[in-house]
Amino acid sequence: MNNMLEHSRLRAVGDLGQQIWLDNLSRHLLASGQLAELIAADGIQGLTSNPAIFYNAIRTDAAYQAALPLLRTALATPEARFEALVLPDVQRACDLFAPLYQNSDGKAGFVSFEVAPRLAHDTAGTVADAKRLWAVIGRPNAMIKIPATPAGIAALEEVIYAGINVNMTLIFTASQTQAVRAAHRRGLARRLQDKLSVQRIASVASVFISRIDVAVDALLENAADSTAVAVRGRAAMAAARLAYHDWKNDSGFAVFAAFGATPQWLLWASTATKTPSERDVRYVEGLIGSGTINTVPDATLDAFRDHGVAEPTLDGDVEAERAVLAQLAHHGIDLETVGSELLAAGLLQFEQAFDKLLALTA
Repeated sequence: MNNMLEHSRLRAVGDLGQQIWLDNLSRHLLASGQLAELIAADGIQGLTSNPAIFYNAIRTDAAYQAALPLLRTALATPEARFEALVLPDVQRACDLFAPLYQNSDGKAGFVSFEVAPRLAHDTAGTVADAKRLWAVIGRPNAMIKIPATPAGIAALEEVIYAGINVNMTLIFTASQTQAVRAAHRRGLARRLQDKLSVQRIASVASVFISRIDVAVDALLENAADSTAVAVRGRAAMAAARLAYHDWKNDSGFAVFAAFGATPQWLLWASTATKTPSERDVRYVEGLIGSGTINTVPDATLDAFRDHGVAEPTLDGDVEAERAVLAQLAHHGIDLETVGSELLAAGLLQFEQAFDKLLALTA
């Protein structure tokens, strides 16, 4: 990692205006100095976590195992024990990124932690949990993750109004992206109306990538004509590039920017390649553009450090990307329908991971 040639590949992405975040957190990552090294050597600018990540960490990290017996005595519920285990690590990660947060004027160096998955369809519960977690973590560069369900999107407006950084997650469709953008702006507008500052309130819209291609390619599997073959593996990046085009050409944020507000960034998530025959860094290389974020798991980070190519790729041929979606529609594939199914599956996956995680702390 200390080799200049190696780490320059990841730093080169930053030079193009995109932040690379790590999609992982554990006590070992912190205690070993690995996260500090990733920040120093590779220019990693933030971190995301989720219930599946913490389940694997608590299951495999000896430091968590050693702390559990005392917590079982001291705290009554598995959820309280879980938070007592991991929130100090969220705080430590925030502290490692604090210099970057300060030096970037609050535009980098964020650490995400998710509200309880059981609240996915509960607006009031999500707002209350976001406020509670924000207060407990107590770091200006923490970011509260909320799933982009209708209830979660309604909560986003309230949580932004409360001045809390938000990572809206499990976004699979254009309609979700647009609804999340609108809710973010409603929260900021209410702050302006009440003569409150809109500065240093950060938000990202986390658009999931590889899962879309897996689902779409499965639907195309039995279509043998050349147009179906040509669009396999292209749905997710076409949709992402169109979302980026819309984001770049949207003038609606100017009124908020005039008061010093930070725009809601697009964040590419689920960027590990799921198909072994595909290039292992395709969802990093293919989605590089200024003003965006890509959060990547360790293996993808290592792969890009080794052989990734840093070039701007989001500003492509918009009409070509629209043609991909038109071909999918020709084959009866509607990305809104696919995305709705993926959202339901994603919510279930995180809920099951959270239940397994709580079983570890029971």
